[in-house]
Parts: sequence; C-alpha cells; structure tokens
Amino acid sequence: MTSLVLVEHEGGQVKDATLATVTAATKLGDVHLLVAGQGVGAVTEAAAKIAGVGKVLAADDASLAHNLAENVAPLVAGLMASYDAFVTPATTTGKNIAPRVAALLDVMQISDILSVEGADTFTRPIYAGNAIATVKSSDAKKVITVRTTAFEKAAASGGSGTVETVTGAGDKGISSFVGAELSKSERPELTSAKIIVSGGRAFGSSDQFHSLLDPLADKLKAGVGASRAAVDAGYAPNDYQVGQTGKIVAPEVYIAIGISGAIQHLAGMKDSKTIVAINKDEDAPIFQVADVGLVGDLFKIVPELTEKL
Repeated sequence: MTSLVLVEHEGGQVKDATLATVTAATKLGDVHLLVAGQGVGAVTEAAAKIAGVGKVLAADDASLAHNLAENVAPLVAGLMASYDAFVTPATTTGKNIAPRVAALLDVMQISDILSVEGADTFTRPIYAGNAIATVKSSDAKKVITVRTTAFEKAAASGGSGTVETVTGAGDKGISSFVGAELSKSERPELTSAKIIVSGGRAFGSSDQFHSLLDPLADKLKAGVGASRAAVDAGYAPNDYQVGQTGKIVAPEVYIAIGISGAIQHLAGMKDSKTIVAINKDEDAPIFQVADVGLVGDLFKIVPELTEKL
C-alpha cells in the first residue's frame, strides 16, 4: 500500500515531526509526501531528500500559504484516489486537517498511533496513556495521526524522491488568515529538545519560575517546559505546557522540578528516556515514573545544581 504524508514546514524547513511520521508510514509500505504552501521550493527539495520517500507532491498556491485546514483538506481528499492512507503528525496542524479529510472521505480517523501492527491494525493510547488499545480498521482508505515521540526520525538526507507538481483545490472562502503571534526563543523547541527542564506550581510566581529555571536550562542547553498548573497560574506561557492538553515530549532527559505528577502531565512526558524528579513531597506521584528522584526544597537545590554545572 502507498501512504501520503503531509509535510509540516516553517521558514523553509521541514519540521522534525514529519521525519518521525515518515518512519511510521514506511511500516505501511511506499511513502509519498505532500508539500502544501506558497513558495515551497526549498521545502520540496528538502522533502525529496528524506530517506524512504519515493515521491514528493508539491502544491504551491496562494490559497495554501498558511496551511488553512479548510483549503488543505479538499486538496488531500482529491489526491486520495491514488493512495491507501493519509498520514500526518498528531500536532496542532495535523489534528486540524486530518479530521476534515476523514469526513470528506467518509471514513473514521485513527488517532495518535504508537505502532503499526499491520496494514489495518494499530496501537494507540487511551485514558491519558494509562492503557494501550489495539484498533483494527476495515475502511478502504485510512486517515492516521501519529504520536511522533513513539517513532524514530527518518534521516533527513540520503533519499532521492521524484518531484511532481499538483494543483490545489483553490480558496474555499470559509476561513482567512488574520495574523499570528509567534513566540521566539534561543532555546530548542520542546518537541525536538534532547533535554527539557520543566517547572510546576511549587515555584510560587512567574519571577521565581524564570529566575531559577532559565539559568539551569541555559547551562544544560535545554528547552523549558511547565505543568498545566504552572501555566494556569501565569508562571509560563501556553507553549511551555507539557501534558495531555499540551505538548507530548520524549527527550533524552526530562527534569521535573516542583511537579507533583498528575496524570495529565505524565501523559505528556512519561516516554522520556530518563526522568529526573525534584520535589519536597516524597509521596508525589512523579517519583513513581522517575529514574532519579531527589526529595528536597527546590529553592535550595536548583541554584546549587545550576552552580555546580
């Protein structure tokens, strides 16, 4: 079978989430990529070099400039006559487009898969990741979103996919791009960071959150995350949130400081390779998943740890 994978890109670069999605799609068979946008020549060239990719479809049109789901979904649905599956990362963009494609094809969506067990069988998390369901689809066309932390990233070079130009379905006039307020940081983006330092409500204020965590993150060249409680309290912006309703991460090292370990948060980080927990409550649930645990006052431990690095 042949899968069509949506390429997520920004600033002329292919996002890492796409590379993991390609790996998942290769387990189904042949892989073709769809690059949708405006002025996507550089992205198309980069996509063609991804290992395991046979063909890249380039849809370059003004109506696709901001990847509005209302315009991208009809384009994908029109291309699906030649494909057995549409596969996309389970990111904000993917979760916006995939359900619309599924509706247009009149099939069910298979969400957030963790593994490919067969051409029609997959595993996915349920109950905030506390159980893993095996699902089997009888639909002729599959629409799948991939939990990218569950798959290795495909090599960004070494491939030699051919490029084919396709035309978009045009502007449906249902939605329009008004603007975007993008956060800028010199630190690595959470979903691609190898080390993440994450803070909870125990920091007590935004000033203490940043004055203690930021120097530690700088020393470790780490991304900075936060629990939902810390975000809700205003200590950190929304794009810092790690958890079921935030970002799903799986870094090499995840350092949870002042985070109790609610199920919602654990669902977003428990696949990390090594988990370090610092909390004054020795009974905190976070210690049940931690590889290394330190019971103590974070206001003393964090500055001392930063100083010793």
